[in-house]
Amino acid sequence: MLNFFKKKAALVWAKKHVQKTSEFKKNSEKNQENLLLSLVKTAQKTLFGREHDFENIHSVKEFQERVPVADYEDLKPYIERVKKGQANILWTDTPEYFAKTSGTTSGSKYIPISKEGMPFQIAGAQSALFHYIAQKNNADFVNGKMIFLQGSPEMEEVFGIKTGRLSGIVAHHIPSYLQKNRLPSWNTNIMEDWEAKVDKIIEETEHENMTLISGIPPWLIMYFEKLTEKHGKTIKQLFPNLQLLVTGGVNYEPYRDKMEDLLGGKVDIIQTFPASEGFFAFQDDYTKEGLLLLTDHGIFYEFIPLEEYGKPGARRLTLKDTELHKDYALILTTNSGLWGYSIGDVVRFIDKNPYRILVSGRTKHFTSAFGEHVIAFEVEEAMKAAVEKYPAQITEFHLAPQVNPSEGLPYHEWLIEFEKEPENPELFRSQLDTELRKRNTYYNDLITGNILQPLHITALKKNAFQEYAKSQGKLGGQNKTPRLANDRKIADLLESYKL
Repeated sequence: MLNFFKKKAALVWAKKHVQKTSEFKKNSEKNQENLLLSLVKTAQKTLFGREHDFENIHSVKEFQERVPVADYEDLKPYIERVKKGQANILWTDTPEYFAKTSGTTSGSKYIPISKEGMPFQIAGAQSALFHYIAQKNNADFVNGKMIFLQGSPEMEEVFGIKTGRLSGIVAHHIPSYLQKNRLPSWNTNIMEDWEAKVDKIIEETEHENMTLISGIPPWLIMYFEKLTEKHGKTIKQLFPNLQLLVTGGVNYEPYRDKMEDLLGGKVDIIQTFPASEGFFAFQDDYTKEGLLLLTDHGIFYEFIPLEEYGKPGARRLTLKDTELHKDYALILTTNSGLWGYSIGDVVRFIDKNPYRILVSGRTKHFTSAFGEHVIAFEVEEAMKAAVEKYPAQITEFHLAPQVNPSEGLPYHEWLIEFEKEPENPELFRSQLDTELRKRNTYYNDLITGNILQPLHITALKKNAFQEYAKSQGKLGGQNKTPRLANDRKIADLLESYKL
């Protein structure tokens, strides 16, 4: 009886929530401008606000004139002051949390999360589930066990500010009505050795009624593979009531075939777009691609056309000025004190009523050693099309330029870990090259102009990417290997795992 009422309550809450969100979907453009001015007004007396004349900002244009686009290094002097316990630096008071992330150029990054910002991190995930329940008209999963593959919830303190990984911070805010259903246990969750942690998670979940599983695709696959190897069954055979996967962190599509093979049955998927800086978007219709941009969650968005990013005079567009199917560097201003912050993600709009996006890459993850500027979305779509024509199963891949080959013209090298190789590797390679040429005219020009030779594929051993991540101390959590690079730092290390 209790389960019946729990499920019924979830359906009622979900439908009320979706009805309430219709307002922000209709008025995103105006709401965004009002939000920015509200953020500026709130932060007028902060150090950053005084230095950038917030008192005299009354429009988006005036904000853009006074506040430059910044990356972590630009804001780091302010964050260092906050880390020493100083208040009213970037935002009023001190942050409630620091989300600690690993940076490639800055060492560890400390992303502030204010008491105003934290509720939106939770609300984004809740909204994703409520939209799913309302659309599906089914909340059966709330009565089963749920698992969140995440970082340790243990935290340290930096001058009184709780500090840890975002996924660990969020673990402290999971609603009480879900806590009894949640796995793994605290002692397992705080384990740092990822392989040992996954083994322990398997022990705690393999005989449970799992109905919802959440995590980034590479680590879901690792968990599922270990389960299937141990029991000789598909995931749906082990967990017949598994209804929903919630993923984020990377594009799900390149993992879909492998995931479906491991699952062995129908499971719904919701893709999300969370980060330490905020919860930006989620798939509000699980049957269609595209993530609903959350324009009322304490974040003002700007969009720089990717071809202009990093150049003097680059345009900073707001929602109303964006175009469909163009790539934009995502810029944030948040209610945690990030101002004109370049998060490093690239997005493209596929709908403007309401605003829906795809995450198409990273500003720092591209291949352009020859001026081609190939981005993640292009290589992932090319791979998807090649696999459809010449069936193969891909575990993971990495693309890097080979500028100085031992013979012949330079080329793109694709280092691929196949779960199942194509029957004809040469036809697959040729098709992959053709598909990338279709999607990137600059790459096509380089091939036709005999500047580059067609791409090469280097097949890697099973578990190559896991072994590489382990060797770099980046196995598990939210770590993932970039799909593209403009140098050979990763490629040269992956070469040691070739077949």
